[in-house]
Amino acid sequence: METILEQQRSYHEERERTMDAMVKEILQKKTGHRETINADHRLKNLHDRYIESTIRLKELYEDKDGLRKEEIAALSGPNEFSEFYSRLKQIKEFHRKHPNEICVPMSVEFEELGKLRENPAEDFTTPVEFTDEEGYGKYLDLHECYDKYINLKGIEKVDYITYLSIFDHLFDIPRERKNSDYRNYIRALLTYLKDFVSRVKPLLDQAQEMALAHQEFVKQWEAGTFPGWPKETGGALTNVGAHLDLSAFSSWEELASLGLDRLKSALMALGLKCGGTLEERAQRLFSTKGQTALDKSLVAKKGGNKAKASAHQRHKDIAAIEAQAYRFATLVGSTRAATIENVTRRAARAAGERRDESDDDSDTSVVADIDSDDDEVPYNPKNLPLGWDGKPIPYWLYKLHGLNISYSCEICGNYTYKGPKAFQRHFAEWRHAHGMRCLGIPNTAHFANVTQIEDALALWEKIKNQKEGERFVAENDEEFEDSQGNVVNRKTYEDLKRQGLL
Repeated sequence: METILEQQRSYHEERERTMDAMVKEILQKKTGHRETINADHRLKNLHDRYIESTIRLKELYEDKDGLRKEEIAALSGPNEFSEFYSRLKQIKEFHRKHPNEICVPMSVEFEELGKLRENPAEDFTTPVEFTDEEGYGKYLDLHECYDKYINLKGIEKVDYITYLSIFDHLFDIPRERKNSDYRNYIRALLTYLKDFVSRVKPLLDQAQEMALAHQEFVKQWEAGTFPGWPKETGGALTNVGAHLDLSAFSSWEELASLGLDRLKSALMALGLKCGGTLEERAQRLFSTKGQTALDKSLVAKKGGNKAKASAHQRHKDIAAIEAQAYRFATLVGSTRAATIENVTRRAARAAGERRDESDDDSDTSVVADIDSDDDEVPYNPKNLPLGWDGKPIPYWLYKLHGLNISYSCEICGNYTYKGPKAFQRHFAEWRHAHGMRCLGIPNTAHFANVTQIEDALALWEKIKNQKEGERFVAENDEEFEDSQGNVVNRKTYEDLKRQGLL
């Protein structure tokens, strides 16, 4: 078990090496979008590691259990030599019990990080996952949110490209349509936007962004200026109520001449029930004339106020989620524009392909009408591949192209290829490239015609060892010349210089 002081030294070393690695990572020039995202994730991991080691180091310095103080007292006390030999004995005993224990220094780990940073082409790890639609963070993939949106009741149905342009126009949706299904939809939208931003911009402080969005929301909500949620359009009379002097009225018929709204305002000011017809309201209000105590049967119940308060809080929660969605939609503004352009381009390309296919289908239908006398199922006892006319190709052509020879590739999952041409072509196709990527091997020309996993791994180790041997090593390859003209390498020169033999 490491001592407290050794743990502190280790954490100090980890903090310094982590800080140095972060500085080098920031200064390293990035050449592409993928490399930039990977570098940001490496920087985020280093930052989290720095914070974690700092917290642990602070806990050791606080010394709440007093172990650090006892250890320092043992080292500086009168029996420091006995303490030293007892610890030496513990170390020897540990290595006697574990003779094959290997201690990897921290510098080796950071050297590996430095190699990956300087040679990003050799880094086959993916610190973050993206879907095919997202293109490693270049585009948004809002198909699931789009499906939820078009299934909302009372919402105008739009296509996906239009949805990409208006998915943050939540203020255009009527207030009465914002129910529980709508709340589930905006929660799903906000969850995706937060997840996408965390993958594309890992260094962004999302907690701070959400706090700023909440502060701005609270100000706008209290002022009644939040988009899509204006204050209820009701005058002071209908909301708060205004007292009415009943001494000027001699009957409830005279009160009825004031109208429904004025009677409702007067009833609300007294805390009475304000529903019913015009006559009922007038009679209810006139019955309070000259009374010092109100009839309990006429007093309005407080349950309605609770329901209104609950509905108000529910609306406020939905609006708070909308405020966060607005904030994160602003953060992905450039990605959103690129997504619209990409989807539009793909849709235009797909339309052209569909047009070409329709032309081919029309040509095929014309040929089918001409050859209507032919059999629908061609005679093919040897299971030969079909030609352009839908009939089996000649057997001599089948053997000429070598289609009777099968080639299997273990890297492709034991997939079988017919003919040498298809076999040679598959080395540049996606299936073989995916298999090589799963093995952590680049799909280069060195591995042409290699189909066995064991052979590919052995060749990759040989290539790495060869590159390691060809790499420039200053101690062995750098040459020095002494005063007598002798040429030696750097290591020999420094050894002779320390011994004074030059």
